[in-house]
Amino acid sequence: MANIPFTHLHVHSQYSILDGQASVAALVNKAAADGMTAVALTDHGNMLGIKEFFDLCRKKGVKPIMGVEAYVAERSIADKSDKNLDRSGRHLILLAKNRTGYRNLLKLTSIASVEGFFYRPRIDKQLLEQYHEGLIVTSACLGGEVPQKIMKGDLDGAREAIRWYKGVFGEDYYLELQRHPSEDPRMREQVYDEQVKVNEHLLLLSKEMGVKVVAANDVHFADADKAEAHDIMICMNTGKDVDDETRMRYTRQEWFKTTAEMNALFADVPQALESTQEIAAKVEEFDLNSDPIMPEFPIPEDFATWAGYLEKFKEEDLKAEFGAERYEKLGGDYEHLLRVKLEADYLEHLTYKGAHKFYGDPLAPEVKERIDFELETVKTMGFPGYFLIVQDFINAAREMGVLVGPGRGSAAGSAVAFCVGITAVDPIKHNLLFERFLNPDRISMPDVDIDFDDDGRALVLDWVAQKYGKDKVAHICTFGTMAAKSAIKDVGRVLRLPLSETDRISKLIPEKPGTKLANAYKEVLKAEKEKGSLELAMAAIEKALASARAQDKDKEASKLEIQLLFAREMQRGRSEGDEVLLKTLELACELEGSVRQTGVHACGVLIGRDPLDEHIPLMPAKDANLLVTQYDGGFVESIGLLKMDFLGLKTLSIIKEALEAIKLSKNLDLDINSIADDDQKTFELFSRGETTAIFQFESAGMKKYLRELQPNRFEDLVAMNALYRPGPMEYIPNFIARKHGREEINYDHPLMESFLKDSYGITVFQEQVMLLARKLGGFTRGESDSLRKAMGKKIFDMMAKLKEKFDAGCKKNPEFMAGCESMNKKPQEVIDKIWKDWEAFASYAFNKSHSVCYAQLAYQTGYLKAHYPAEFMAGVLSRNLNDISKITTFMEECQRMGIEVLGPDVNESHLKFTVNQQGALRFGMAAIKGVGEGVVLEIIREREARGPFKDVYDFIERISLQVVNKKALEALAAAGAFDNLGKTHRAQFFAPFEGEEGTFIERLLRYGNRFQSDQASTQNSLFGAANMVVEIKKPELPKCNEYTTLEKLEREKELIGIFLSAHPLDDYRLELRNFCNLKLDALNDLEALRGREFTTGGMVVGLREGLTKKGNRFAILKLEDFTGSFEFAFFGQDFADFFGPISSGKFLMIKGKVQARRKWKPEDEDKLEVKVHKVSLLSEVLETQVHDMTLRMALQDLSQEVVTEMARLSMENAGKVVLRFQVYDKEDPNQQVKLLSRNVRVSLTPELLRFFEDRPEISMSLS
Repeated sequence: MANIPFTHLHVHSQYSILDGQASVAALVNKAAADGMTAVALTDHGNMLGIKEFFDLCRKKGVKPIMGVEAYVAERSIADKSDKNLDRSGRHLILLAKNRTGYRNLLKLTSIASVEGFFYRPRIDKQLLEQYHEGLIVTSACLGGEVPQKIMKGDLDGAREAIRWYKGVFGEDYYLELQRHPSEDPRMREQVYDEQVKVNEHLLLLSKEMGVKVVAANDVHFADADKAEAHDIMICMNTGKDVDDETRMRYTRQEWFKTTAEMNALFADVPQALESTQEIAAKVEEFDLNSDPIMPEFPIPEDFATWAGYLEKFKEEDLKAEFGAERYEKLGGDYEHLLRVKLEADYLEHLTYKGAHKFYGDPLAPEVKERIDFELETVKTMGFPGYFLIVQDFINAAREMGVLVGPGRGSAAGSAVAFCVGITAVDPIKHNLLFERFLNPDRISMPDVDIDFDDDGRALVLDWVAQKYGKDKVAHICTFGTMAAKSAIKDVGRVLRLPLSETDRISKLIPEKPGTKLANAYKEVLKAEKEKGSLELAMAAIEKALASARAQDKDKEASKLEIQLLFAREMQRGRSEGDEVLLKTLELACELEGSVRQTGVHACGVLIGRDPLDEHIPLMPAKDANLLVTQYDGGFVESIGLLKMDFLGLKTLSIIKEALEAIKLSKNLDLDINSIADDDQKTFELFSRGETTAIFQFESAGMKKYLRELQPNRFEDLVAMNALYRPGPMEYIPNFIARKHGREEINYDHPLMESFLKDSYGITVFQEQVMLLARKLGGFTRGESDSLRKAMGKKIFDMMAKLKEKFDAGCKKNPEFMAGCESMNKKPQEVIDKIWKDWEAFASYAFNKSHSVCYAQLAYQTGYLKAHYPAEFMAGVLSRNLNDISKITTFMEECQRMGIEVLGPDVNESHLKFTVNQQGALRFGMAAIKGVGEGVVLEIIREREARGPFKDVYDFIERISLQVVNKKALEALAAAGAFDNLGKTHRAQFFAPFEGEEGTFIERLLRYGNRFQSDQASTQNSLFGAANMVVEIKKPELPKCNEYTTLEKLEREKELIGIFLSAHPLDDYRLELRNFCNLKLDALNDLEALRGREFTTGGMVVGLREGLTKKGNRFAILKLEDFTGSFEFAFFGQDFADFFGPISSGKFLMIKGKVQARRKWKPEDEDKLEVKVHKVSLLSEVLETQVHDMTLRMALQDLSQEVVTEMARLSMENAGKVVLRFQVYDKEDPNQQVKLLSRNVRVSLTPELLRFFEDRPEISMSLS
């Protein structure tokens, strides 16, 4: 007998987070493979996967039935007081029957997450009544209201519930039957036996009440063999181990059963199978995708009114203006097109207003032609409203004092965008192309990415939400998935694989971005079956890996590395009989990529014309003021919603901080967007390579090339940014040589010169190819952009067609043919040569618009550093306080620049880093932990009102102690903010006074409170007079020892995040400079150091001990220097040899080698390790390892005074170190004399070393 067709209507995907295991693709593919004509998706309380599901179903020819398994509150969504009663929610399946039903599903799901959330997203019956239209409903699983009442024996209650649902949904309400005949006796009793009981009553109630039954399987995974992976996922979700008797379990029957399997399961209830087809037939097919739904921009009435345009322009007028074809393509709706017309006219008005400001009046013909072309394109593509909205909030941002970037990406190619203030780079001046942004031949949504300073981004978002309505603006969600390492760790935890094993395996997985397990377990099994043994499979994988590495196939090599790792672990697991290890490897592959949580996109924002929940489901998110979409960024634009990227850019924050510092120190309002673009001082800074902290130009390689290039024009920076970032870096030497005339500049054709002249004949930008395609081959604007896209994305069919067009176009071009004749070259050879170069260029081609914008920011930061160095570095430091490696680099840069960095001071500090009258940087008090902004503002207010504080007593008498509390005072004192208030030191503030209670700070607070209270009461007294004030005794400063330098610095680090007044390693700079050849941060890239012996040093910031599985002791030492930190491992004999010095010393020097890891296990092959050979104390280096000190100085600097002082110090600091001299002539450094002091040997005392370090004309080296 033929099977009754079946449709799954109760289906969970991985978007039922950590409950459903199947991917959407696995479910839809299985439905299609089984011949199902329709399938539903009903995730728990959300629609996160619906758009992905819809698109894939359409692609596979399967009708998508969009739904959700909702939670219906026991009472109402407002009730959240009873954790047991209100948290659960009765399960209910909701399916969208038509577009109205889909919109109601959006509403219900959004309300459930936003308003009804209490442990889970909930709706209630009142909402179901309100939004019932277009929905098909089933009674769901055993967690549904009707099954629950049957299980409790409340059949009257079940009848009442059925009656209510039937009253609301009529013939679209069904009673759901499920059968999960589990092989597990416990689950059979707990679930299947209950299902049998419930099904019996449902069938009776179906006949009694005239409600049809429908068969379902409550799908949670795709195939039966995925049950174990699903079981492990449930353990992860509930935080249980697999052997926990109390853990949650499923029946393992919840897979996506085939039509045949469901027929076998419900053979005795054929009507339940038939109902699935009835429901599927009821569901109408409708499209979720839409043309752009642009928010309406309010046009000022003094420009035009909607009523006026309705009267003035008839449909025939619009058809004539847009053209009949475009009119229809834009929807053919008169009112919509009239709105586009109104917005386009207003955009034209604003554009020409800006154009006359930037380009003069009258406009040059070529400028007007460009602007008119862009305006016409924007109008006929239907996007003038987009431009108006963007310019509106960008200009509002500027008015609010938010710093806005010059632009980003292809949008900078629009002259219209420039004229209305969206971008700040002139596209006509820089030869940027509009069609790189909007191609008139390829309709797609415009995409403008906008940079704001970090703090201003939130202000702009608030402004947009205020203007367009908070219900029309939302963040875009992201999904966090289970990565390779976490899959190993989490599965291992659930299976109770020892933690040391999961850590060991996860550490073997490379740190490279994008590394995936990619079903490595099954791939190895497949290779084993093909080759005949695991050993032969491993050999084949190793061979393939070597080949992939040799051919620089990084992705293939990464995949094979994981397979080799798994093969070795599988070999180990088998040899040791470790079934838990093998199962961990298998199931980690199954669960990798599963959705673990939702997040908020760092910059993506939606702006809608209508409330967004009419088009997309929404949810709240932690730490987000706006709601968040339930569809991710890849799906929102296709449903017609306007997506923009609002980015917070640290560089803009640095510029803003610098501008504020300039205003504060120099009372100058600098407009950074109005600085000259040919400033000599700025280009000199770039030419010296002094670009630390300069946007995009701060790497060592870039500095080297800048010194060689000697840039003297903005175009050089634009080109270098493009050549260095994406490549090809091998062209940089040619670029430099051509600039300086050391290499001849050649062009394949004379017509190419005008387009490649700025880049010295080297093709650097995509825009150059586009312009050349037009000039040489007669391409249209749109065709040239299609060429760029085809080359960049390697669309070979399109490239072949465009090659034919280019070939023919060149040959039809008289100028091209004449140029070939003048060079005495065959046209076909020239065409082929140009095209071949373009194909190669496409692999690294860079968007010039992007490069110009980035170069603009680089130039602005360079200008600030060149002209206002201290203020610029104040901004840099303020915005990098939490990054140890960067803050160290920037502090060193301040030192190189001769800028002193001072600690916080209550008489001089502001909120952030500022520049004082002497040109030094002063630390901002708001950056001290425990000192809030309110405290700082109170201190600033008081000192500006009544002058600087004279001492700590004056401070405590004047400041508001309601604002400045004990915690703030302690933080200020420990950070050194009172250091300049009289003869006090930091330790005194925390010391007790003999015979007195509490620390000095506590006594000072009591004094301050009493002083202010008495002063207030005297002022309020009717007979108050100065001679009536009773003098209150000031607390004496306790006598105590000062903090040691290390104690003081450690408190500084704790409170302000950095070592500011000094660094604990400052006393060892000489040792580190002369005896260490490697900085610690370099050890984080061992491959670059393979086979290298090294000496490094630093201070101990962490030491932990432990026991191996065999009970042997080991230690992990964390050492930190000025650049970063590294962890050294000491096992076995290394522990025995070195534990003494590493456990007792604070400052250490380590000698070692980066070498191949000792092959204890198969997976150790190709791994590197740091082998420590010697550990010594830095404090002993000068005494034990220095034999010679060589002083090098110029003859011209040898004064009698210096010689006398050196002689005195040498005699007073006699020791064992040999003293040598190198004296050279400044005019001819090759002329030098080497001298040895035979009678005098010295001891390297602090006094002696300080003498030479204070004299830069004398260089000192030790050996």
